[in-house]
Formats: sequence, C-alpha cells, structure tokens
Amino acid sequence: MAERIYSYQHLLHFTQNVFKQIGCSEEHAATAAKVLLSADLRGVDSHGVARLTGYVRLWEAKRVNAKPDIRIVHETPSTAVVDGDSGLGLVVAPYAMQVAIDKAKNVGTGWVSVEGSNHFGIAGYHGMMALEHDMIGIAMTNASPLVAPTFSSEKLLGTNPICVAIPAGKEFPFVADLATTTAANGKLEILQRKNLDTPLGWVQDANGQPTTNAHALKSGGALLPLGGDREHGSHKGYALGAMVDIFCGVLSGANYGPWVPPFPAYVPMPQSMPGKGIGHFFGAMRVDAFRPASEFKENMDNWLHRFRSAKPIEGEEKVLVPGDPEREMEQSRMEHGIPLLEPVAEDLQQLAAKLGISFELQ
Repeated sequence: MAERIYSYQHLLHFTQNVFKQIGCSEEHAATAAKVLLSADLRGVDSHGVARLTGYVRLWEAKRVNAKPDIRIVHETPSTAVVDGDSGLGLVVAPYAMQVAIDKAKNVGTGWVSVEGSNHFGIAGYHGMMALEHDMIGIAMTNASPLVAPTFSSEKLLGTNPICVAIPAGKEFPFVADLATTTAANGKLEILQRKNLDTPLGWVQDANGQPTTNAHALKSGGALLPLGGDREHGSHKGYALGAMVDIFCGVLSGANYGPWVPPFPAYVPMPQSMPGKGIGHFFGAMRVDAFRPASEFKENMDNWLHRFRSAKPIEGEEKVLVPGDPEREMEQSRMEHGIPLLEPVAEDLQQLAAKLGISFELQ
C-alpha cells in the first residue's frame, strides 16, 4: 500500500492545531500532540496520528472533556488517586506520571492510579518520563474489552499494556513497552487497512476457534492473550492482562473488565458501568532509594552491553534489548520523516477540512 512521508514537525504542528480546534488549551494541545506523535516516531503507527480522528469523534460524542479539571482526589506521601475529569488520556497520563515522579523525589517511590480518563497513547512515553530523573518508570492502562481470557468465548479484557523504563549510564536505557495480548489491536487495524490476514494465534472467531481473519472482531471474535493458546502460555498473558486491569480499574475507581469504555465513539457504552472512565496506573522509583545511582547505572551498563553483545543465531544481525527497535526507529524517522499509509493521510486531510485548518502535503 502506498505511503506518504511527512516531517515530525509538520505532523506535530497539525496535531496540536487539531487539539486546539476542539477546545484544548495551548498547553494541553502541545502535550497531547507530543504524546501522540511519540508513537509515530517510535514505529507504533497504530497509536499515533492514525488515531487522531478517533479522539475528535470521542470529543464530538461528549465523551472527552477538552477542558478537564485534572486533580488529586486522595493521597498519602507515596500514593495518589487522580481524577482525569474525562480529559484526553494523552494529557491526564503525563500529569499523573509527574505526580508519581514528584512523590518519588520526596519519599523514594511514587504510585498513582487514575480514574475518569481516556485512551492515553503509548505506555512508553509515560514510563520514560522517569528516566531523566534517574528513576525507574512504570506505566500501564486498561482498555476496552477486545480480549477473550483463556478458554473464554467472551471478550472481557483489553490489550492492557505495560511499560517498564530503566535508566542506564553510557548505554541506551531499557524500555519494555508491550501489550498483554499476542498482538495489539492497532496491529490488527493496520492489517485490515492492507487487506492482509493475521498470523495464527492473534485472534479467535465468535465460536472461540483459531482464525487468521483480521476482521474477526467485527463478527464476534476476540483478540487472544499473550501466548495465543493454552499450550503456548496464553494463561500467563491472561494473568498479566488481569493484573493490569485490577491495578488500573479496581484500585483507582475506574471501569474494569467488560465495562471499560470503547475507543470508537460509535460503539455503545457498556451498561451498568461500575466506575469512571478508563483507568491507568503509574509508578516511579528513585534508584538511589535502593543504592547509589552511579553504581546502579554502571551495573546496568554492564547488563545492557552483555545482552546487546550476545552471539546472534544464524541469519540474525544482532540481539536486541527491549526499546532498541523503537529508539532506532525514532532516530530514523526524526531525520527522514514519518510514513503514513494512504488511507491515514487521506483521513487527516478530511479531518483538516472538517475543522477548517490546514493540512498541506509535502
């Protein structure tokens, strides 16, 4: 499928204008645009500007508050609960992660759960906020039910990603950012746009049987937990997704399980929702709360160097550490531009025309 190339600055400026056009403040629009574009830069195309129209539709459906009163509603020296007031998760999540970082500065660690939020982009952006403070960052979110637990024909969990970001000294940091499903829904959407099948183990049909149909979710199917099936450890992926859901939803007072609000604005909201919006969970741990940061980073450099220098199997160029592919992609795309599939570029053009702003092709 044909692609068009745009510079990071071009897409950042356009995205910021879109958020301002729906009523976001200059500060919130800048934050939301930066978070969203971080996905495109890091090669997570499913969570970048391809979703921009979806956020606007949520605002049109009055499910996103463009002028939220984001606030702490409960706290202790090391913990807090943040109410996102139905704001963009792209704005609520950085606020909450900063609260966790500030608490860690004071008492060593900070833990923040969030209620009343929306889709927050990639978990990696939020977890990596801790790195510049010599802290370990943790970020996770629950999501709308697209995933069937092992042995279930019902969709009860979201893709429920987890990010853990760990600082280093001379080496590039360790950044694990992963869905708790075999594949994120966004990857399914990309295959749908390209009219391709999925690998076996990504989805099941309405009867719970394995399928490679990328459109399976539209006819009652479900995404599968990490592992794909019981023989390959899907019960472990199910457990990971369940833990994220409980930390993000049950602990915060947000919705959880089958009651988490859907991202597509046209999908009806669940009945009898027990909480407020989507939930997130963030952690920040000051390295020097455990040992001197210089010693830790020296050992972390040693760990990272050893793994990156591991002997690759035949046919592979090198062994990677979590975060390496995304970092290399970010460097490349910042220099050479961000490719957008033709349907995504056309969607942004239509959005620009609808909002009365410019989206000039390069």
